[in-house]
Amino acid sequence: MSTMETTPNKLILLVDDDPDYLNQMELMIKRFGFDVIRAESKKEALQILEKVKPDMALFDLMMESQDAGFILAYKCKQLYPDVPVAIATSVTGDTGIKFDMDRASSQSWVKADIFMEKGIRSDQLHREINRLLKL
Repeated sequence: MSTMETTPNKLILLVDDDPDYLNQMELMIKRFGFDVIRAESKKEALQILEKVKPDMALFDLMMESQDAGFILAYKCKQLYPDVPVAIATSVTGDTGIKFDMDRASSQSWVKADIFMEKGIRSDQLHREINRLLKL
């Protein structure tokens, strides 16, 4: 059974202000058999979320502002509480700060289901998307 048959019409909203990273991630996610709608800014992503309910969202943490990913995750969960949200970041590598979604203190204010380090391997990304979408 091909990936296309196991994930029909699953739409992933992909948001990042780095066009190269956005292109790489879009190609990778499409290879997994998912549909992708993309945005290059928090503003563009918010406009999409007003019109479209994705099956999952993957947001960059730092775009126009350092907390853009947090804001998008919050807005997405407000509109669609059942949509899984992943935040991709390189902040741990840059700063040493690590987000742990298993801690209650993080869960209370961070409205993401998972944090992923940028540079995630293709197989890891596919596994996380499948897990979040319960496939």
